[in-house]
Amino acid sequence: MFSNYLIGLREGLEASLVVCILIAYLVKTGRRDALKPIWAGIGVAIAIAFGFGCALEFGSQELTFKAQEALGGSLSILAVVLVTWMVFWMRRTARHLKAELHGRLDAALAMGTGALVATAFLAVGREGLETALFVWASVHAASDGTPRPLIGVALGLATAVLLGWLFYRGALRINLARFFTWTGGMLVVVAAGVLAYGVHDLQEADLVPGLTNLAFDISNTVDPSSWYGTLLKGVFNFQPDPTVLQVTVWLLYLVPALALFLAPVGFASGKGKVKEPDEPGSRPSEAPQA
Repeated sequence: MFSNYLIGLREGLEASLVVCILIAYLVKTGRRDALKPIWAGIGVAIAIAFGFGCALEFGSQELTFKAQEALGGSLSILAVVLVTWMVFWMRRTARHLKAELHGRLDAALAMGTGALVATAFLAVGREGLETALFVWASVHAASDGTPRPLIGVALGLATAVLLGWLFYRGALRINLARFFTWTGGMLVVVAAGVLAYGVHDLQEADLVPGLTNLAFDISNTVDPSSWYGTLLKGVFNFQPDPTVLQVTVWLLYLVPALALFLAPVGFASGKGKVKEPDEPGSRPSEAPQA
């Protein structure tokens, strides 16, 4: 449940910050007339992301077992690729995100209502589709027959919306560079587990060999149904009897990805803070009023 909460929080907060930046800029520049098209684009993006998630969940139920495993494994690997790209992209460009969005918004304002809707849709839609895919893959990997994974995602998204609103109102200050570094690092760990589970799905679909070649089996020591087994499964997608290929893929992804992500390469300033003078939540005294 915690890993799914983290996904909802991390992905949802990115989308919330994008919305916050767009709305704050329009309010500060006296363009409240453009708020409706922006909200329309955001609504369409959310609807499409939700529909995409539903299509993945309900569409896969009509497939045979091997087809389900093949689809689940392939989409899990795709989700890991996308979320890895996303956390590294945010690490590299977070300090320039606001300026980039402002530039797009200025161009859209000059082009009209349709461009505003498209700008909001594209800004939020990418986050929404990535979130839907990674949440589906993570829930698929960690599912224990209970609604806890989905509850975790919902709580994470709700927290992200609340934080976004507090940023906008200027009631909350947070070091976003540090926040995205820590949550991004944890998300890389979660992604490693999703990747290993995806490989296992492909092995069960007979698309990848080695299903019976186990690296170890500690099922008698770590009971998957126990509270600690459930915790390990929910947070790290832990499996007590992984195959050699699963362990190999897990290590080959996690070690270099985490090392590169945590390396101090130009994400923040020397003091580790994102220096944006009117970043949402960074200067409460100048927060735009809706």
